Amino acid sequence: MEVPALTFRPLTPDLLPDLEALFGPRGACAGCFCMWWKTSRADFHKGQGAGNRAAMRRQVRSGVVPGVLAYLGKTPVGWCAVEPRSAYPRLARSRILAPVDDAPVWSVTCFFIAREHRGKGLTGRLLRAAAAHARGRGARLLEAYPVDTRREQPDAFLYHGVARTFFREGFEEVARRSRTRPIMRKALTSRRPAAPRGHGLRDRVRKAARRRTVRVPDP
Repeated sequence: MEVPALTFRPLTPDLLPDLEALFGPRGACAGCFCMWWKTSRADFHKGQGAGNRAAMRRQVRSGVVPGVLAYLGKTPVGWCAVEPRSAYPRLARSRILAPVDDAPVWSVTCFFIAREHRGKGLTGRLLRAAAAHARGRGARLLEAYPVDTRREQPDAFLYHGVARTFFREGFEEVARRSRTRPIMRKALTSRRPAAPRGHGLRDRVRKAARRRTVRVPDP
């Protein structure tokens, strides 16, 4: 069942208090403040908590719009991080999530839903809002890195979202270097011409990226 009467707003400096209220005293997850993909491991842990919060504040106040907030009335209830992939340098250093080609994609990297609103379809609606936001800023491809697992897992391990949500929203898998971590994409053009059978987005990207894909075993 979806949450009714939701509105969505890109994060701007005046909404920073709402983001921090949503994240709570722990900064969403162990002092992350949604900086995990933007910094080195050492800098992330050094800034865990107040340092990461200050880093997020600096970025937003400098004009960066790092994602979209969901509101139920005036209360912030959800967050989706979405920016050009270049904003997330740690993705480039990941063996599993490294680029599959040179396409200029935007990336969805994180969701955070207030505990009392989880399990109500909010992730899918946030994803649609993030796609609309990215499209409005010129994005043509939206990429994501969800978890594909049938086992129940704690919410802290599912902040990327789960694959079935992305399939429902029209994403296609374009690479998989780990059993549980597909790379998925969705074209954001307003009108998408029909592709010949056997030559969809997944096939085109995989053909272009075949030499760049490195399969690594799950830990």
